[in-house]
Formats: sequence, structure tokens, C-alpha cells
Amino acid sequence: MKGFLDIVGTVLLIQGVGGLINTVLGWWGWAHGLLIVNRLPFLEGYEIFACIALGILGFALLAAGDSMKKEAS
Repeated sequence: MKGFLDIVGTVLLIQGVGGLINTVLGWWGWAHGLLIVNRLPFLEGYEIFACIALGILGFALLAAGDSMKKEAS
């Protein structure tokens, strides 16, 4: 379970940070189609908030995975 949480948490954290950088600075034009936020039409206009939420969720999943590791030790 820890491995699954680490993988999903990392993907969500990358999506959140990458989407935030792309939305605010407009750098990664080539990555526009790779970001979850840009693929969902109902998030149009709320990309920044969705990216922040994805980043927080990814960080929370990574923290949950680390806490599972500490309890098992």
C-alpha cells in the first residue's frame, strides 16, 4: 500500500506543481496536454486553485505513505 501511495502522491504533486508553473508563468507549452487540469473542461478558469489542490493532495498522500512506514518499523 505504501508503494501505491508514493506513486500516486508523486504523480499528483508533479501535476500540481507543473500545472501551477504552466498556468502562472506559461512556460511549458509542450506540457499543456500532459497536465490533468488542462484536460478537464469544467476546471477552465480555476486552473490555479485546482493545481494547488492537486499539490496539497499529493503531499498528503506522500505523508500518509511515510507514516505507514514509521508505524510498521
